[in-house]
Amino acid sequence: MITELRNFTVRSWNFVFNHNVSPLRHIPDVAVRHYVLQILGLMWAVSFSVALGSYTVLAASILGHTVLIAAAAVTVATYTVAAKRPDLFVRSSGRRSDGEHD
Repeated sequence: MITELRNFTVRSWNFVFNHNVSPLRHIPDVAVRHYVLQILGLMWAVSFSVALGSYTVLAASILGHTVLIAAAAVTVATYTVAAKRPDLFVRSSGRRSDGEHD
């Protein structure tokens, strides 16, 4: 089992990175083979970097949007309560409004 896994890994590695084994072997000029392999390597490095970066930024973006949506919800709830039950915002500090007397 371990030997099969090792052989599979070696064959896969060679298929991708060995220019004598990969389909790049059909390009007659070795320098061009190398150049194409370098371009492919750069492309994959940039692709993984962009993907990882977007996943990382996605978490921050989701958190930021959640905070904004929550702030909007609290504002709507506050306005609704102020319109329907304004007495909830009156402090019972002993002060009286102009119309209240003993």
